[in-house]
Amino acid sequence: MEKILKTELKTSVLKAFGSSGGGYISQGQGYETDSGRVFVKINHKPQARKMFEGEMASLEAIQKTNTVRVPQPIKVIDLPGGGAMFVMEYLKMKHLNKYSSMLGEQIADLHLYNQKLGEKLRKEGNTVGKGAGHSESQYVDKFGFHTATCCGYIPQVNEWQSDWPSFFIRHRLQAQLDLIEKDYGDREARELWSQLKLKIPEMFCDVEIVPALLHGDLWAGNVAEDDSGPIIFDPASFYGHSEFELAIAGMFGGFSSCFFSAYHSKIPKAPGFEKRNKLYQLFNYINHWNHFGTGYRGSTLNVMRKLLK
Repeated sequence: MEKILKTELKTSVLKAFGSSGGGYISQGQGYETDSGRVFVKINHKPQARKMFEGEMASLEAIQKTNTVRVPQPIKVIDLPGGGAMFVMEYLKMKHLNKYSSMLGEQIADLHLYNQKLGEKLRKEGNTVGKGAGHSESQYVDKFGFHTATCCGYIPQVNEWQSDWPSFFIRHRLQAQLDLIEKDYGDREARELWSQLKLKIPEMFCDVEIVPALLHGDLWAGNVAEDDSGPIIFDPASFYGHSEFELAIAGMFGGFSSCFFSAYHSKIPKAPGFEKRNKLYQLFNYINHWNHFGTGYRGSTLNVMRKLLK
């Protein structure tokens, strides 16, 4: 494996440092190379390349906005015998602490980036011949992403749709519940879902939703800081409703209240926020049920019942 890394990274020096760590999904190891330190994620599953390519595309998309820092992605490399490695910049990170409110502001800037691009393009369009069409980035007017991404190890379809509730119902909730049906055949989940599905569109009656580039899996384990500011990593990006991002951030702790107040100073809560927040939490509970088993069944069904009230 190290031989492949040396060849692919064109480095004569390749020296592991630090202890190898790993999350629930992949193993990770830092290496010294000719051109500085890199961090390598390793996964032996057959779908590893697809997963890492989605992560790389997500990091590149976030990086292009210049709003919040992410590790510089370098390369996805196939492993002989299946699986893949993902090489990225090594960042010396510690727990988010000092920079919580700065991160709140930067996540809001990330979410507002596409909207501001749209406003700028409209202005440029109104100014005849003056810089029309010269914006670096393209404004995105649909929900989705140009490639599949994985939330945990579950691949997500990100086919473009112009209507957010339809995208969210079909490619997020329904996709996850199909897996529950396949693995558990849970009758109660199936019955609650058939009622809830019909009620979701009305939760979006009075909100205007401009597609926002999301990190997609913003729990406390995917944020950190170094001496210069906050860092986010392990994204599963797509263009969606900005409120989606806040559900998982609020579910499992790790974000101080100043993170949320800094965020909402830039993006105030829209009417109906609390109910939609529960709806977005539902996605995360089902995703956890799919990853970690029936310990999350109770929470999933409870949230469905609350949403039906």
